[in-house]
Amino acid sequence: MFTNDQRQVERTGKYGTPRAQYLQELVTQFQTETNEESKEKVVAHLANFAYDPYNYSFLRQLNVLELFLDCITEENERLIEFGVGGICNSCVDPANAAIIVQCGGIPLVIQCLTSPVRNTVNYGIGALYYLCNSQTKEEILKPEVVEIMRRYAAAEAVSVSFSNLAKVFLEKHVNQ
Repeated sequence: MFTNDQRQVERTGKYGTPRAQYLQELVTQFQTETNEESKEKVVAHLANFAYDPYNYSFLRQLNVLELFLDCITEENERLIEFGVGGICNSCVDPANAAIIVQCGGIPLVIQCLTSPVRNTVNYGIGALYYLCNSQTKEEILKPEVVEIMRRYAAAEAVSVSFSNLAKVFLEKHVNQ
């Protein structure tokens, strides 16, 4: 469910932590944490906040989009999965998409298409669907990316979600 100011006040209560402060605490925890499993949990939590438009401005102010992109460069497959999940959840917003593109996120998201982790691939396809526009088309619609999407679209027996996402991507951005 999406949040608004009134609902946030109701949910937080008189003594609760304001959303911006709570998200800042999560970012700080991620930055200071040394345990990989704890870092994974924090990024997963941040990625869950990234789907709600109420949080978009907070995510931008706290550089959480950049944190998600940094996670995609890690070797830890869970950090990659949750990082690209956060990108996928937040890139529906044009301001967030612009930051992701400006920070070099497109090649990082494209890398996710060949991940051994199914969720990572799903999030990668979804993110590219929203990131692809007239300014980014040339970078995203490279022959190798279109070929991967075509393979996923044809692989319905292997993964219906890959197939459906790839078909929608191709219909919108390639087969116009």
